[in-house]
Amino acid sequence: MAHTILTVDDSKTVRIIIRNAFKRFDCEVIEASHGVEGLEKAKSKPNLILLDVTMPVMTGMELLARLHADPELAQIPVIMLTAEGQKTTAEQAVSLGSRGYIVKPFTNDVLLQEVAKLLTLEPRPAAA
Repeated sequence: MAHTILTVDDSKTVRIIIRNAFKRFDCEVIEASHGVEGLEKAKSKPNLILLDVTMPVMTGMELLARLHADPELAQIPVIMLTAEGQKTTAEQAVSLGSRGYIVKPFTNDVLLQEVAKLLTLEPRPAAA
C-alpha cells in the first residue's frame, strides 16, 4: 500500500531532496511551500507530514498547532525539519505534538530512518 507524504517547506531545494529520497519507495510525495498551503493539503489526510519550522505566511509551529487542534487531522504524524538545532525549538515541537525532529542539513539516511520509525517503507513496485 502506497503511503502519501506531505512535505511543507518554503525551500524548493529541500522539497526536491525529500521527493528524491522517496523515489525508490512506494510513496507519493505531495508538496506545499508554506503553512497555509500545507494546512489545505493536509486535508487529504497524508500518512505523514514533514514540516519546516521557519516559513513565511504561517510558521511550522503554527501549522503543527492547527493540525493538532483539528480532530480530523490530529492523528497525522508530523516530523519537524529545521535549521534551528536549538533544544527549546525541539521541546516546543514535541509539546505541540511532533513525533520527530530533524536538523537541516540532513542526509537521506537520517530522513529515511526517522520516517521508518512511523511508516513501513516498501520498495516501489517494478514497472510492468
